[in-house]
Amino acid sequence: MMMPDTSVLDGPQGTRTNPRPAVDPLGALVPALLRRDGDGLAVKDAASGIYIHADARLLAWLGCELGDVIGHDDSALFEPAVATLLCTAEQAALAQAEPLTSEHKFEQRGVRREFSVLRQRLDSGDGRVLLAAVWRDLLPLRRTEAQRAAAIEQLEQQRRDNEQLRREMQDHTLRDSETGLYNRAHFEDQLRREVDLSTREHREFALVSIEIDPLPADVVALGGAARTRVYEALGRLLRGNTRAMDASCRFDEARFAVLLSGVGLATAHSRMEGLRRQCATQIVAHEGRDIGFTASMGVASFPHTANGQEELRAACDLALADARQRGGNHVTLASIRFDPS
Repeated sequence: MMMPDTSVLDGPQGTRTNPRPAVDPLGALVPALLRRDGDGLAVKDAASGIYIHADARLLAWLGCELGDVIGHDDSALFEPAVATLLCTAEQAALAQAEPLTSEHKFEQRGVRREFSVLRQRLDSGDGRVLLAAVWRDLLPLRRTEAQRAAAIEQLEQQRRDNEQLRREMQDHTLRDSETGLYNRAHFEDQLRREVDLSTREHREFALVSIEIDPLPADVVALGGAARTRVYEALGRLLRGNTRAMDASCRFDEARFAVLLSGVGLATAHSRMEGLRRQCATQIVAHEGRDIGFTASMGVASFPHTANGQEELRAACDLALADARQRGGNHVTLASIRFDPS
C-alpha cells in the first residue's frame, strides 16, 4: 500500500520543505482486521523473495522465531517442493495488479497445515516492489465443515429412521399380526383404487378369494395354535407368490383374498393353480407333528366377469363356493359375463 505524501508546499515558489511524518490512515485497521479474522501477515522483497516482515501469528503457525524468518527466503523455511509451489504462486501474484488467492497444503515440523494465502503486489515508494501475503489457517474451517456435515448427516439419518419407523408403525396397523397380510379395510381401499385405475386405462386385473379347506379332526383337536401355524404358512405362501404391485389380505379367520394387478383370467388361474399345489404339499410343524392343509380358490377378473367392485366380489365368492362344492383343493374361474352391447 502506498503511504500518502504528507510533505508541505510552503517553501519558495511552492517548493517542498521537510515533510511531516507519514501516517497511514489504515495502519491501525489492518492489524485489527488480521486479529479479528485470525490471519497472519508476511511481507517480502519481491525481487529477492526475502522476508522483511512476519507477524506473531504466522511465526506460531510455522513454528519459527522472528530471526529464523526475517532476512531469509522460503528455501530456508520449507521443504524444496513446498518452497517451489510458494514461489510459483508468488510469481503469479506479482504478474497482475489485483490480489490473488491460492491454497497450500504441506507438513511443517510434523504438523499438517492447510492455508489460504491472499497475495498483493505493493510499491514501497522507494523504488522497491514488495509482496504482501495474508495467510489464513483453513484447518479450523475444515473441522467446522466436517462437523457441520456430520451433524447434517446425523439429522438426515434420524429423519430416515423416523420415516422408517413411521412406515413400520403405519404398516403394522394395516397388516394382520399372524399372517403379515393386509387387513380387510386396507385391501378394500386398494381394490377400489385398482377398479378406478383399470376403468380409466381400460386394462384388466384379477381378484381371488381363498379359503382354507376344513382341517382334519385330529388337527382341530390340537387347538387354536395349530390353526395359527396353518394361517401363518398360507400367509408366507401368498407373500412369496405376489408381486409388489399385487396385494393380498386376510379377510377373516380362514378367508383370504389376492388382487393381481394387470393380470387376465387365464394368467390368474395359472398362478393360483401353482399356489394351490404349493398349499397341498406344504408341511407345517407343530408340537412334533407335521400338519398338511389345502385351499379352495375362486378367480374373477375385471372387466370380463364383472364391471364393478361389488359385482367382482360376488363373482369371486360364487367361484369359491363352486370350488368348495367340488370337494375343495380346487381353483374355479368365475363365469365370463355376456354383454350384448
